[in-house]
Amino acid sequence: MTDEFGELSERAPKSKPKVTTPQMTLERAVELGEYDEKFLSTFREWHNLSDNIRFNYILRAIKNRRQFLRLNYAETFNVIDYSQKPELKKVLEAINDRLEELQKEEEKYRIEYSSKL
Repeated sequence: MTDEFGELSERAPKSKPKVTTPQMTLERAVELGEYDEKFLSTFREWHNLSDNIRFNYILRAIKNRRQFLRLNYAETFNVIDYSQKPELKKVLEAINDRLEELQKEEEKYRIEYSSKL
């Protein structure tokens, strides 16, 4: 095989890297903070779980989402020259709003599942 200068190259021809598409699993979705039952119900195993286990998955997903939002808040707040970037204040307000919504969602699920347990 020749290189760009017309010289023989001893390198092996490059093969295309294998492209693997990771499959989303119920565990991975929960780990990433997905707690919406409509989405979680797209996983086959969701339908075989007891209400107690479903509730625990939802709580864990909410906890993970809350952690992600708090981390996002901290990273945004610690941006260099934060005080000179007023647009970041809107971002923090949006994150706070989302945290409040998340709290309400958690309360809703607690009420919903308390009658099922």
